[in-house]
Parts: sequence; C-alpha cells; structure tokens
Amino acid sequence: MGKTLLFQGDSITDCGRVTCGGAIAWGPGYPGLIGTYLVGNQPEKGWNIINRGISGSRVVDLYARWKIDCLNLTPDIVSILIGINDTWHEKASRNGVEVPRYDRFYRMLLDWTLECLPDTKFVLMEPFVLPFGAVAPDWIGDISQRRAVVRKIAEDYRDHAVFVPLQEVFDNACKRAPQEYWLEDGVHPRPAGHQLIMNAWLKAAAELL
Repeated sequence: MGKTLLFQGDSITDCGRVTCGGAIAWGPGYPGLIGTYLVGNQPEKGWNIINRGISGSRVVDLYARWKIDCLNLTPDIVSILIGINDTWHEKASRNGVEVPRYDRFYRMLLDWTLECLPDTKFVLMEPFVLPFGAVAPDWIGDISQRRAVVRKIAEDYRDHAVFVPLQEVFDNACKRAPQEYWLEDGVHPRPAGHQLIMNAWLKAAAELL
C-alpha cells in the first residue's frame, strides 16, 4: 500500500488546482511539481498525492476544515504552508489572526493529527514575502514573527516534523534575478518561484520520502 501525501495551505498551495489541475487536481504550483516528481521517480512507492489548499485560508480556516480535509484522508505526510493571510486579512479587513493565536492553532492542528494518526509526519513550510507589490512595509515584522513560530514548532515536534526555510530560499534567489522574477506580487510565486519551493521541499523532506 502506498503513502498518502497531503498538501495544505492557502492560495500559494491551491494555485488554481480545481480549474487547472485536471482530474488529479494537484494544480500547476509546487504541489503539482512535487507530485509529478514523486510519481515519476518513485513509481514503486505508489504515491497518493492530494492537494487541499484553498485560496484565502488562515490557520483558523485550516482548523475548521481539518477533519474533512486532513484526518479523514488518513495522510502519512502532511505538508503545511499557512500564515500569509493571517497577516494580510488583518491589514486589509481587520480579520487576521494575531501571532500568539496563530501559534496555538498551528500546534492544535498537529496535536489533533497525532492524536488520531500518531505515525503522521509533517513538512512545515515557513511563510515568506518579498518587499514589493501587495506587501507593505508593516507586513515584514509580522511575517518574520510567524516564520519564527513555524521554526519553533518544527523544533518542538522534531520527531514528527521537518522544516522548510523558504524566506532564505527566496532571499538568496534574489541575488540571481530580480524579486519580480520569483514572485508575482511579493506573495504569490511565478513558475520559477514554485520551482524554488519544490527544490527546497524535496531537500527538507528527503528523510520522509
């Protein structure tokens, strides 16, 4: 029996999966790139790849749909990228999730999963931005705090989780090409940005695969 890999997150993970993903509905973003890589290079492992990212999701939205969109799917590996909307929604409509509550709900997701599926592993991806487009200067400190939260959670759950340092990946990439080459608006990746995420994800998650 093969492994089930579940991708969870917001629009960066969603990436038009329903409209662009075809029957498999992985979407053209990093989940589709990773899924294609795994099924093409590891056919003997019988991978079941699922993308349940939804545009606009905050960490509390993940929690609200976690049973149907995670636990009921009995994943072996859960990849999570969440946090940008917890900031963005606050700046745009005062409907964000403050950093301490973001921390608590994020940990609740992992605890709930391990309570029901104790052998589950997690790939925890830090939220990232580049300072242009939709990203105002007052976002930077808030997102930095969320990155620190995810890194600390990965450390605290080290027996079950690995960490993907995406901000460093994009900062380094900007030494090779302009920021607009990697991201559309400071948040959403262009194709080259999704490729960067795929590379970093596969490197961090290698021991789980």
